Amino acid sequence: MRPVLIFDLDGTLVDSKKDLTESVNHIRYQFELPVLTEGEIARFIGNGALMLIRRALENQATEANVQIALQMFLSYYRAHMLDSTRLYPGVRETLDRLTDCKLAVLTNKPVHFTCAMLDGLGIYRHFASVYGGNSFDHKKPDPVGVYQILSDTKGQRERTWIIGDSAVDVRTGRNAGIRTCGVTYGYATETFKDAPPDFLIDSFSDLEALVHD
Repeated sequence: MRPVLIFDLDGTLVDSKKDLTESVNHIRYQFELPVLTEGEIARFIGNGALMLIRRALENQATEANVQIALQMFLSYYRAHMLDSTRLYPGVRETLDRLTDCKLAVLTNKPVHFTCAMLDGLGIYRHFASVYGGNSFDHKKPDPVGVYQILSDTKGQRERTWIIGDSAVDVRTGRNAGIRTCGVTYGYATETFKDAPPDFLIDSFSDLEALVHD
């Protein structure tokens, strides 16, 4: 049975901080809020677009404002999400070599943005399944996405990994009963202290040796 590798997107496969930062600051400008840095906005990422906007609006996050800002954000980000976003070093080459594994993406980013980003960066073809934050009734860390991927790939839990940059990914893996691998180069690695992964890698290319060990 081939191993199944389930990847988070932002902070794991792609460095999207600059485009997300500019998109969030575009919204904050509309609400007369000051500009935030990449590091500050990176802490908002990981729980989906709605939560990102709710956090970005701070004390102006009324339900009405959040809904207005969310639509503005999605429209702006759709047009600019590949302006500066790039694959992390080693991602393309490692995916090319993982031919003996079944690969999937499970992210809290909306699925249509996810598919467009993977396609625009030339790696969509590698993945047997791609699911986003609006693919199911519940987002990560709910394990529903993992269960669907296991069904899609006919994978076994004991040979399945989730790879991500935050405690959200680790908790998703734990909830699903699969192995967890954290990347140290992502956005929310400080959250690993609350939910330590089974393994840590400093470079995406380290994954190949880990899963074949």
